[in-house]
Amino acid sequence: MDTPLNPKDREKQLAAIEAVKLINNNDIVGLGTGSTAFFAIQEIGKLVKNGLQIKGVPTSEKTASLATSLGIELLDTNDVESIDITIDGADEFTESLNLIKGGGGALFREKIVASLTKKEIIIADAAKKVDKLGAFKVPVEVAPIALNYVLKQLEKLNGTGILRSQGGKPFVTDNHNYIVDADFGLIEDPASLSAQLNLIEGILAHGLFIGLTYMVIMGEGNESHQFVL
Repeated sequence: MDTPLNPKDREKQLAAIEAVKLINNNDIVGLGTGSTAFFAIQEIGKLVKNGLQIKGVPTSEKTASLATSLGIELLDTNDVESIDITIDGADEFTESLNLIKGGGGALFREKIVASLTKKEIIIADAAKKVDKLGAFKVPVEVAPIALNYVLKQLEKLNGTGILRSQGGKPFVTDNHNYIVDADFGLIEDPASLSAQLNLIEGILAHGLFIGLTYMVIMGEGNESHQFVL
């Protein structure tokens, strides 16, 4: 017997179930990373088992492993010109569909996949909805050689960066880079901050996702809600 889900995971699952309804036969589907995307990949696996023909583009090695175990055929990002739909999670989102992503450390690949995607669908539990981004720190993927330089540049933007660690050592991404978690407080102008971060040499990607999202589907209690612009 399956263990009942806690309320937050149930909200994630509800959002995932609604999101996969938007997938069409023969779509190329971006597969997100993290605890919320996990539920979507499970649902996609069920559809594939029942005959849905799709190919997936994973945003992390962990996602690739899960998808393969569920019989989902995978493509590399370099093998596709565009992606029909991506289903991924977020650490925070606003009703204007700006996001902070990267809590799981896959933001670089997630941003590449999102940029290739015609319809980026974000799924989330109700706790992820905020009025302003920034209570969750902004993950920044940094080339190790540029770590100290990037930390100093973040200070110039009134941010405080902390090198993410795991097991007493720096956390290393699938791309062999570091993650700096940057605290800017509540962010008044996410688009402006995003543009400033894009100009810092040594930053491969950051967790502000601006203008990339088509729809957010949020689970809340036993219902789901959709946010579109």
